[in-house]
Formats: sequence, structure tokens, C-alpha cells
Amino acid sequence: MHSIAYLGPAGTFAEAAARQLPEVAGGADLRPVASVPAALEAVREGMTDGALVPLENSVEGSVNTTLDELATGEHLLIRREVITPVTFDFLALEGRHLGDVRTVATHPHAAAQCRRWLRSVELDTAVRLTSSTADAAASVAKGEFDAAIAAPLAADQYGLVAVARDIGDARHAVTRFVLIGRPTGPEERTGADRTSLVAYIAEDHSGALMEVLNEFAVRGVNLTRIESRPTGERLGRYCFFLDCEGHIADARVGEALSGLFRVCSEVRYLGSYPRADHVAPQQRPGTTDADFSAAADWLRGLRSDGR
Repeated sequence: MHSIAYLGPAGTFAEAAARQLPEVAGGADLRPVASVPAALEAVREGMTDGALVPLENSVEGSVNTTLDELATGEHLLIRREVITPVTFDFLALEGRHLGDVRTVATHPHAAAQCRRWLRSVELDTAVRLTSSTADAAASVAKGEFDAAIAAPLAADQYGLVAVARDIGDARHAVTRFVLIGRPTGPEERTGADRTSLVAYIAEDHSGALMEVLNEFAVRGVNLTRIESRPTGERLGRYCFFLDCEGHIADARVGEALSGLFRVCSEVRYLGSYPRADHVAPQQRPGTTDADFSAAADWLRGLRSDGR
């Protein structure tokens, strides 16, 4: 990839995550955009080769805009994931102290993750919500607000200082970002992979979700995330976003996806890619590629000569 869009402006957690990508280390150009839909549209229209967007946060949960954009529109694939620590600083112009602060700007997710700290310092402040933590920092630099809750990276970017550091309520919060590209086939299997997809249930009936889950369970495929989202068709119609351990090239994962295709009205494959934590899945007996191959050979023998 020669160019990658990310949720801007400069100084966001998305930029910090993007700078961890080997593509950026190799010289790929980073291009800030205003929103997740804008980042993905840049890929679809060929304006950039990729887009790095947030998928889920360990405190606030999934980023619904990203899920909805991946479930609809021209097909895109996840190429890799990046896990980034989320540390918030209380930023202001140099010389300003906590007691001077009357207005604080930040993104809604950041405000939610710093509630306890804001209460603990008993500031007489009004919190103003912005489109990103970097936007909040830029507004403080312009004199529009007294302080911002933002990523440490934003301090140098906008000429601010940290009045207080690491103010998040969850000390080990992280955000999972995914690098999105146009479909050119899955990434190479590494042995420590993750596969993502969207499953649409064919019809609403008792046990419909269980049918989906069983396709993975009977093949020993561990689901690492499952989440429902409304399809927008009518009330009560949902699709399911699934992450599972393994790669589409693994026999157990491939057969699970084939099973889903039989029981679902639609399955949108979102990619198989290396896990950020490099953890290989634990495979129970009977679920390795060799086990599936041996079972296929046995069945062929039965069908040919009954032995």
C-alpha cells in the first residue's frame, strides 16, 4: 500500500495506530479524513490503497459506524489489525492550571472513559463534544475551549501541555483498529490468524442463532466476538458480526463458512488476517487439517468400494 486514509485530523489515536503499520514504516503516505465512511469511501473510489479505522474499544465496545460500513456497500476486506493503548491526557495552553478550566472539549468516547476522573477533580466545567479528540485539541489551541481530553500525541501536534496525564478510568484500555483494502484475496496464513464475517439469518425462527453458532462449535472453531446489528429492513431483523480464530485456508474454518452459506441468506466474508497478539489457536483432537483430510479420504473410500 502506498497511501492509507485514517480518521483524522492529525494527533488522533488512529494516527498513533497507523504509525504502527509496517506499510507506514515502509513509506506509505498517511492521509487524514473526517470520518470512518470517508476513509472507506476513499478506498472504494481508489483515492487511497487502504484505510485504518477503529473497530472496537475494550471499554466502549464496537464502533457501529465501522460495522455498518463494512456490512454494506462495495465489498472490502480486512488486511490486518492493530491494538493500540488508549491513554488520555488533560491538555491546555502552557500556563493554564486545573482551577482555570471552565470548558473542556473531547470526543464522546473519551468523555465516557474519563467520567470518574472528571468527577474526582471537582471542576466547575462544561464538557463540549467534538468529532475527534484531535479536533478538541485543535480547538483549545485556537482559544475556543480551555482544555481538551485527547491523546498524548496531540500535545506536540497542537502546541499544548499536559496539565494531567493518564486520566482514563480504565488503566488498560485499548482500541482495535483494522486496515481495510480492496478485495484481492485473503492475506497469507500465518498460523495465528483471525477471520471476520457478517452472517444474515435466512428467516427468524426458534434456534436460528444456534444454527449459526453450531457451524463453528462442531468444527472446533473458537469465536472471539459475536455482535448483532439491525439490518435496517424492519424492526427485529438483525445480522451478526463474527470473529473467529483461524484462517479461511484452515479446513475447519473453511467448512464452517460453507456450513453458514447453507443456513444463512447471505454471508459476507470480511477477511482472514494476522492477529495483532500473534496467539495461535488451540486445536482440540479431530479438528486439525490432517484430521479433516483423513475424514475426507475415508468417506471417498466408502463411496467408491464401501470400505
